[in-house]
Amino acid sequence: MIAMLVDALAVIGRHTRTPLLGSIEIVQVMVGISSALALVVATIHGRHAMVRILVKAINPRSAQVVQRINAFVSGGFFLALCIGSLAITAELWKGFEESELWQIPYAPLRVLVTLAMGAVALTFFYQAFRRKAA
Repeated sequence: MIAMLVDALAVIGRHTRTPLLGSIEIVQVMVGISSALALVVATIHGRHAMVRILVKAINPRSAQVVQRINAFVSGGFFLALCIGSLAITAELWKGFEESELWQIPYAPLRVLVTLAMGAVALTFFYQAFRRKAA
């Protein structure tokens, strides 16, 4: 909602000749935060996009095995993203990166993304190893 409000104000500002400088920086930060949190929420609730043709075409026991494998591989993928994000965050931590106009620091955003990727990976691993597959 904040991204939408900022973008609307920027458009109004351009038309009234009072632009909101750096609006794209604020929108990018808000989209990054909402995307990271949306991934976590979608994973917890099992709402990721999934093609169910194969799962519906095989017997329930085999479908459960396929779903466990899917959750395990997905967990590995997000674990790799978490490790990569952690490496980038650690390497650039002392760089004091920030946006040009609003001086929004990037380090907290990198930490949020790293934590979100870790939470998604853990959720997928939990789904892969729990008694009843999703």
